Amino acid sequence: MATSKLDPIDRHILAELQADGRMTNVELASRVGISAPPCLRRVRTLEEEGYIKGYHAEVNARELGFEVAVFAMVRLNSQAEADLSAFEARCRAWPLVRECHMLNGEIDFILKCVSPDLSSFQNFLTEELLKADNVANVKTSLVIRCAKDEPGLPFDVLEARLAKNA
Repeated sequence: MATSKLDPIDRHILAELQADGRMTNVELASRVGISAPPCLRRVRTLEEEGYIKGYHAEVNARELGFEVAVFAMVRLNSQAEADLSAFEARCRAWPLVRECHMLNGEIDFILKCVSPDLSSFQNFLTEELLKADNVANVKTSLVIRCAKDEPGLPFDVLEARLAKNA
């Protein structure tokens, strides 16, 4: 289902669930202005069609002892599809790697990593990442502080774009 196939109620449902995925279906229906049964049908359709990928709690990494966040910029020796896929699979297996994005340009991948402490990250870097097949080099940047960490999508921007194109 392309964005154009979503009506304003579907987009409103997505925006509300993104803001609070724990609300009841009755509360959600009230917020979007429809009754509960069709709201639940719409949510299930949005899940089935891949618009809703899951529901998650936002946990406080520092409170749980993950004091270090690092961005690792990785260059590979080969960018053949099989090599790219193999590196992505390896990244999915590393617990400290929380995000892995393939880029174009001088850097092939950027990884967002978390670690309880700097020595644990250094061990991961030297014993796992740098020794991984096809890795040419890695440059890291330690996060000092985060000014913004807003998951999800800006639905107000989407609505403004759709209104402009209507």
